[in-house]
Amino acid sequence: MTHIDLAGHHMLAMGRNVISALRSALLRDGGPAAIACLQEAGYAGGETIYSSFGSWLRQQGKAKPDELEIEEFQSKASSYFRDAGWGTISVGTLNEVVATIDSEDWGEADPESHLEHPGCHLTTGMFADFFGRISDVPLAVLEVECRSMGAPRCRFLLGNSEVMQFVYGEMERGSRYDEAVAKIT
Repeated sequence: MTHIDLAGHHMLAMGRNVISALRSALLRDGGPAAIACLQEAGYAGGETIYSSFGSWLRQQGKAKPDELEIEEFQSKASSYFRDAGWGTISVGTLNEVVATIDSEDWGEADPESHLEHPGCHLTTGMFADFFGRISDVPLAVLEVECRSMGAPRCRFLLGNSEVMQFVYGEMERGSRYDEAVAKIT
């Protein structure tokens, strides 16, 4: 495990229960509009996470994030997020159309909350900014599986906004996310 200087990276540590309590209170008092607020807050934090990741890589004598080969990037990103307390991730693709980020121990998820819908809203915003900086194009992120709903993992889909809007629309019409992605040509 590599040490991350939280204060030096303009970050702070807090218990995972803080995020769960914040989400619960916002959803209770703000309804569905609270989701957008949490995503916006996550997006605002993406720049700091990206900067911290770059500093963390430099401490290890590595290149800038966007200069890493894909396999090394995936490995280093997973190690970074684990060391930062978020959890481990694996990056992949679904039908070569969207990127996937999976985690069986993601820190924002709360398996005890028994949510009806995915609940890692801060993360979707953060991933949109963080991975958008890697790809140099704006990305949209949709969480399609969540440990807060009782799933064994959290799964996030990343793609351009048109693709992700199509997937979301298909899911609203009753399709599973993998079926929706398969419809994209």
